[in-house]
This record gives sequence, C-alpha cells and structure tokens, in this order.
Amino acid sequence: MPNREAKDGEEAKALADIEEYGCHILCVLAEEELPPFAYSVGIEHSCNAPEMVIVGLKPGLSQSIINEYCRRVRNGEQFSVGQRVSGFLGGGFDCVIGAVHPDHYLEHFGWDIWFYDGSDFRVIQLVYPTTSGIWPWDADAGEWFRKRQTLLDQPPS
Repeated sequence: MPNREAKDGEEAKALADIEEYGCHILCVLAEEELPPFAYSVGIEHSCNAPEMVIVGLKPGLSQSIINEYCRRVRNGEQFSVGQRVSGFLGGGFDCVIGAVHPDHYLEHFGWDIWFYDGSDFRVIQLVYPTTSGIWPWDADAGEWFRKRQTLLDQPPS
C-alpha cells in the first residue's frame, strides 16, 4: 500500500476498506452543474486495474457496480477502453468502458490523488445507456441525459 498514514477516521476507514475489500468507494452528490458521481480508490493498488467512476446514477447503484468491478478485476478479468461489457446493470443492459482524461482528476478524484500521492493512477468510466438503449453520444440522446452522464474522456471545456 502506498505509504499512507490516516490523519482522521475517514482516512482510516478508506485504508481499511482498501486492505480488506480491494477498494474504498466515494459518492459525491450533485452540485451546481456537476452531476452526482461515485468512484473507487485503491483498485489500481490492490488489483493493478484502473479505478472506476460512474456519473449520474444513485449512490447505492453506483457502489454496487464499483464493487462488482472490483470483484471481477480481483478475479483476473481485464477491461479496456471501448469494450462493451455486461453484468453491471440489471435488465440485460450492456455498458461501455470509457476513457477518463487526466484533466478531470483534480476536480473528481481527490481521494485517489491523496492515496496515490499525486495523479499517477488510471481511471475508466462505466458508460450506460438509457432504458431505451440510447447512449449519451447518440444524436437522439436528450440534453438532460447528456448532462446527467457527463463523459470524462475529453478535457473540461
């Protein structure tokens, strides 16, 4: 584990979760223009796989998806950007693994920056369709859906 010493109970919990489960998960509530999101801390350290972020879903569902991702990478499954994946959402919906541009790290991944003592870690985004099968990049995707599930593959504008 990176040379981390907990300065408070929250940091101690994060370190204990990473040691026991392979990751710690943070859920960030919506704020002004920023939709809610959840992300992992420690997966790259414990599993040599990228951290994961999910934008726009409820905290409980996001946490369940990240735990499933952690379980799968701990069992040796590998994921790559652009890959279509199943088993993360109910109802048989596939998702796509998206890239995350490093320019988003400071605004979105403060606990990862703390844990890794800088920005030397990888993050992927789990991108999901609407219940009608529309992706955020599709021409017929609604504005609300596009804003709710911001794609992090490009630098912030």
